[in-house]
Amino acid sequence: MKPAEEELSAPELLAFLSERGGQEYSVVLVTPVAPARKKHPGSAAERPRPLYRLIRRGAAVQATGPAGLTRQLSQAAFLQVFGAHRFAELTPTGQLSDLGPLFGAP
Repeated sequence: MKPAEEELSAPELLAFLSERGGQEYSVVLVTPVAPARKKHPGSAAERPRPLYRLIRRGAAVQATGPAGLTRQLSQAAFLQVFGAHRFAELTPTGQLSDLGPLFGAP
């Protein structure tokens, strides 16, 4: 597995989280590179990158976005939403979810 300092693709991040089910990680979302344009003040390169908190819970990923809204996403939905992005600054938050979903409990 890649070190936490490197960028990960969405499938790589899912695999990483699967190995650590129930442990929450904060990650920075790296926006896909747009076609070359002139850099204007306030461009994406100067804006802060969104921070997400992610936990793999059984077959789902619990994702909490920058606004604090939490969603449960299937693996397919996670890849559909975040598939074009890369993730950086992968850091454990020290939070653990309940581990019931990992063992088949509701």
